[in-house]
Amino acid sequence: MLGGPVMHIGKLVFSQVIDSLPMHAFRRGVARYDGNRYKKTFSCLDQYLRMTFAQLTPRESLRDIEICLRAQKDKLYHRGIRSNVSRNAEANANERRVRLDRGGT
Repeated sequence: MLGGPVMHIGKLVFSQVIDSLPMHAFRRGVARYDGNRYKKTFSCLDQYLRMTFAQLTPRESLRDIEICLRAQKDKLYHRGIRSNVSRNAEANANERRVRLDRGGT
């Protein structure tokens, strides 16, 4: 083995998985059900990407997701996560969107 650090060349696994998803269908569903209404900084796409990340890298809590994403904050924009990492925003979005899915207000 040659001396020195090895640099990764190519896309990260998370980026490859996200690229393979039918984002046009996701965006169409968000538009159809007005999923981003009242959300200025934390879109459905941000929430979807964070929850997908949590599933692919077995995260067990919002705190765990937040810590892991903050450790990678320089790479988040390139992974598609545009908003700041905040447990409070994540918890509020999860609670509100689940309530709306069940027909609540």
